[in-house]
Amino acid sequence: MLQRISQLVVVGVIAGLLVAALALPAVGGLGITARNVASGFLDMPSNLETPPPPQRSTIYDSEGGVIAEIFDQNRELVELDDVSPLMVDAILAIEDARFYEHGGLDVSGTLRAAVRTMGGNTEGASSITQQYVKNVQIEAATSQEELDHAREESIARKIRELRYAVALEQRMSKDEILEGYLNIAYFSDGAYGVESAAQHFFQVPASDLELHQAATIAGLVRYPYLYNPRFFPDQTIERRNVVLDRMVATGAVTEAEAEEAKSEGMDLDLDTPPNGCVPSDQPFFCDYVVQEIEQDERFGPNETERARWLRTAGLEIHTTLDPQTQEAGQAAVDKWVPRENESRKVAAEVVIEPGTGHILGMVQSRNYGPDESKLGETSINFATDADRGGSSGFQAGSTFKAITLAAALDEGLPFSTSFNSPTSVSVSGQRSCNGGTLATWTPSNSGDTRSNTTHNMVSGTKASSNTYFAQLQRQVGICDVMEMAETLGLQRADGTKFTENENSLANSSFTLGSEEVSPLRVSNAYATFASGGMYCEPQAISQIEDRQSGTTIDIEPECSRAIDEDVADGVAYLLSQTFNGGTASSLGIGRPTAGKTGTTDGSAAAWFAGFTPQMAGAVFVGDPRGPQQHPLRNVTIGDRHFGVVYGATIPGPIWQETMRGAHEGVEVEQLPSAPGRFGSTSGPRAPEPDDEASPASDDGGVPNVVGQPENDAVAALQAAGYSVNVSQTRVRSGEPEGSVAAVNPDPGTRLPEGATVNVFLSNGGGTASGTGPDEDWLPVQPAHLPHGRDGD
Repeated sequence: MLQRISQLVVVGVIAGLLVAALALPAVGGLGITARNVASGFLDMPSNLETPPPPQRSTIYDSEGGVIAEIFDQNRELVELDDVSPLMVDAILAIEDARFYEHGGLDVSGTLRAAVRTMGGNTEGASSITQQYVKNVQIEAATSQEELDHAREESIARKIRELRYAVALEQRMSKDEILEGYLNIAYFSDGAYGVESAAQHFFQVPASDLELHQAATIAGLVRYPYLYNPRFFPDQTIERRNVVLDRMVATGAVTEAEAEEAKSEGMDLDLDTPPNGCVPSDQPFFCDYVVQEIEQDERFGPNETERARWLRTAGLEIHTTLDPQTQEAGQAAVDKWVPRENESRKVAAEVVIEPGTGHILGMVQSRNYGPDESKLGETSINFATDADRGGSSGFQAGSTFKAITLAAALDEGLPFSTSFNSPTSVSVSGQRSCNGGTLATWTPSNSGDTRSNTTHNMVSGTKASSNTYFAQLQRQVGICDVMEMAETLGLQRADGTKFTENENSLANSSFTLGSEEVSPLRVSNAYATFASGGMYCEPQAISQIEDRQSGTTIDIEPECSRAIDEDVADGVAYLLSQTFNGGTASSLGIGRPTAGKTGTTDGSAAAWFAGFTPQMAGAVFVGDPRGPQQHPLRNVTIGDRHFGVVYGATIPGPIWQETMRGAHEGVEVEQLPSAPGRFGSTSGPRAPEPDDEASPASDDGGVPNVVGQPENDAVAALQAAGYSVNVSQTRVRSGEPEGSVAAVNPDPGTRLPEGATVNVFLSNGGGTASGTGPDEDWLPVQPAHLPHGRDGD
């Protein structure tokens, strides 16, 4: 208390001497002393920068919808003309009634405060200009040392503030100073600035504040914590009434008006804008945007500065997120893999626009939050790489076969490139990128087990034959396939390149998707095929408007040609065939599509990646606790039980439903036709009759039960040694309603004993025939997957 009294006395004396120096002639000792004090005072540094105070940054989707607000301080700047005159009168009455009369130093007020304080009645002594100066210095502090300097209780600080106040009054108008003060002041309970305070306490703009509301807010400035209406309503009301009495004394309102305002209740309607990504409806995309800004050197010299810029500069961050795509994707993942499913499985999906790299959707079946032990909650974005808040990735399964196709076509191999593709095959002689010879590898198929099946690129892709792609990879060269993956932007989710990772170099099964990657990278690689070979960096932000500096940063797509257009179109054609009697036959969306299922070794994870000319998407389903330790076998997800989850079982339908919703209202475009340079698109030469399995084989092959009643068909299949799964979805077929429309695998296919045969019943809706966008009649679920084999 004694220190506070002495400070006020000294400051009051200095203020008096300054006024004497500035207003009186140098006569006698008083004049000389005053001139000396003023001379030293005016020689002090006075150039105080007054940048806009910290304010909220806002993230928008591509249509202008708010995704999230990010801030250190809940503040929205407002012009003085947009502040209620009652609010202006209230703040002047309680803080600085002579504001428009003095020149930054309210000498009489300072001396009066000193006298009253010495008498035991403590009173503040700062003018609004001085308070503004103090707040500016606090907000401009970039270190704890600078912050302590701005807040220290000392005569030196008071004198500095006086000097800055005098200089400020010479270069800023009174209205400009008052506007700055009203925007920078702290009004309690997390509300900075008068606009945020009005919105927070009364849910009205500052322009609409009524008398009792304005007096309440003005009274908070002196002791924001003591007068916090949330916790101390009685003290707040007492303080409000003091403000009203001051307004009467200054003539701002009549005594009757003040008494009426005093009769009003607090009428609080507290509303704090959600801060950060946790409360957002698009939390994982929001987190990705935050990561993009904090990690990108374009936005600041270091991560600390970039994070500060994001949370204080009042940025308007416009993103590429398409709300229609996002909504469709979120609904699909939540439907198929509910957020709080007891199996703890997760689905994650990314949709990208070919030709721009724009991220149109980024979803996963989890709530966003820090408590990883809480069912259904995580802060890890499984859709992206580790350096953007993601995981270390998941094996992508047969979605990588598309990479092998691209490498093969890039080397000039034709569609007719054929190999005998039996149940299993030994692959030797593969050489890694460092020149070493890899050990002999023996991959196996999961469904088509005929010993002498011959596949070319068309039929091998349709059937997703592991043994075909193993041999194609050997012919192309595993290092060339890895380099093609990197050309398409693929890398391990931990940030390492395939060709630089020693473990990858020893991994023969690259073509079967043995590397841990993110859905973002897989989706973007498929977007490159869809765009005719143009690779674009994934892009979430299109523009940033910096309201603090008044600058705008436009972020254009970063695109370049990665592969020849014919190569991309050739891959697109091959992948489109999976919807035409291949592993994606049930996943059409009523327009031209191309895609690939993927199931990893041991059913650790399941994928689907595919595209139209306008959108590419990749879906992952697995267990973040460890896919190998918690595989997709004998699991109940939501209210559905699955013996095995394949790429066409859950990821495929998620992709399908996302794409259907995302393409509503979007013009239908055609995929490119097969480039002539790669030759015929026909299947391989049919096996000789004596080598071909009979369609109605009873020696281990799947019996032909098409057209039979359900019970008869099930009995026949069980008698042949197979488990039977009757699909709940009936399909369009020329067979009588309720009879068998199709089985998968096809009749005649030999399977291991106990393998599952999927039966699809007819809805009696007519023959499904022809090709094109409507040929999605046959829901295909790959057959039983023996342990240790890739399923797609």
